[in-house]
Amino acid sequence: MRSGYTLIEVLVLVVILGIAAAMIVPNMRSTDVLRVQAAVRTVVSDITVAQSDAVAYQQGRAIVFFPSDNRYVTVEVRGAQIDPSLDRLWETQFRGGEFGDSRISGVDFAGGTTLIFDELGAPVTAPGGTTPAPTGSVTIEGGTQAFRVDVEGYTGRVTVTRLDPPPPVPGS
Repeated sequence: MRSGYTLIEVLVLVVILGIAAAMIVPNMRSTDVLRVQAAVRTVVSDITVAQSDAVAYQQGRAIVFFPSDNRYVTVEVRGAQIDPSLDRLWETQFRGGEFGDSRISGVDFAGGTTLIFDELGAPVTAPGGTTPAPTGSVTIEGGTQAFRVDVEGYTGRVTVTRLDPPPPVPGS
């Protein structure tokens, strides 16, 4: 008796592999979608770590966003002024393909671009201050996706909302 595959078995295998490839190839093209979502997760993670760090060290922390540079700096709050160059703890910048060409398209924390946590991890309006901050947000866009990361006033709870697709960028 010979061992081997019949023509029917080979054809069935080819069809199965073709179906699997048809399902996988489109997903390979959506890696930019995953990279934009990774940028959003990075922002959420850094906000949460800064808030936890403020509680752990009983010292204020702030995140200063620079939308024009597509970056933000997490800093230690040492008084009434925040100096991102002197008090820097870490910096995150969205560059090129690493985060799917994500960009920080909007920031509004109490009318500015700085999110400040007091020593209890609550958002406040000023470094060293005690006035609770209103709910603030940072918007991340990339490709056909846009997300808004909200930090609630008083509690500092972080939530993410998927926005309608952003308008197309002229010239693209």
